[in-house]
Amino acid sequence: MDAKGSINLRIEAQTRQLIDDAAAVLGKTRTEFMIDSARAQAIDILLDQRLFVLEAERYEAFTRALDNPPAPGPRLRDLLRRKPSWST
Repeated sequence: MDAKGSINLRIEAQTRQLIDDAAAVLGKTRTEFMIDSARAQAIDILLDQRLFVLEAERYEAFTRALDNPPAPGPRLRDLLRRKPSWST
């Protein structure tokens, strides 16, 4: 069974009313509406960071670039030789 927690929010009366009105239009409670909306927004944000779609031609160019990266330049070689600041 999933553990449930609570989130307490302080919002302006106008914003709360707007949420309540939108929830009522959908036949949802304020809590249902806020959870559904927050979940959908979170999924969109995370997918935006992890998923992208390309046309076939651009996908081929993308995979070719991944398969054939340019040779390391002097700045990258210098970076890779540096001792990390957290190392002693």
